[in-house]
Amino acid sequence: MSKKYTFEEFLDIIKTLRSENGCPWDREQTHSSLKPCMTEEAAEVLAAIRIFEQTGNYENLIEELGDVLLQVVMHSQIAREEGLFTIEDVISDVAEKMVRRHPHVFGEAKADNSEQVLINWEDIKKQEKEGKTHMDSPLREIPRELPALTRAQKVLKKADKLYEPAQDYASAAAKLKEAAEKLSEKTPVAYDSDIQNLVGDILMAVSDVSRICKLSQEQILTDRIDDLIDYYENEQ
Repeated sequence: MSKKYTFEEFLDIIKTLRSENGCPWDREQTHSSLKPCMTEEAAEVLAAIRIFEQTGNYENLIEELGDVLLQVVMHSQIAREEGLFTIEDVISDVAEKMVRRHPHVFGEAKADNSEQVLINWEDIKKQEKEGKTHMDSPLREIPRELPALTRAQKVLKKADKLYEPAQDYASAAAKLKEAAEKLSEKTPVAYDSDIQNLVGDILMAVSDVSRICKLSQEQILTDRIDDLIDYYENEQ
């Protein structure tokens, strides 16, 4: 039977890997160098969830969640070495956040349904961000590291709340149709700026339609890609 490690033992393992007598690769890592790893590991967790839903096999999900935890602990260990913060700070901060953002559970607030929970959540987030100097603007606080389709929907949704009301479905669909018609009249030329702008208009219009209809365009496109792969493989 394999040894069952504790969380504290795991922290010691990462600390050892980062030590003078540890692993050369681990010692070289920085917050910046680990960014691609976090992106890849998060995607692999999503793949593991899909595999679990399809097969009921959860072993891969255990492994991939562990890899994400590894990234969290690595960043925290690097920050400890830099004198910035520790894993204990990370845990305490997120625990405090969960208590603060669930006043209907840990306080006196009322929320009879998930819709009210989300309304309260957004109000509390807004209060938390007041006075924080690292926030450029309400729209720019949406991370540009997000997949572009996801970011577009989030920006459009927040803009709808903060600025002028967003388009309705008919207006968004009309913009999509207009851009598509203009694109169809173009002669295809590599790196043509007009074509690039029209494709951008189409993607933004699609994002707006998806936002209005509460659709995940990332998931829709992922499913369509899988359909395309199935089509080609079945045609062979």
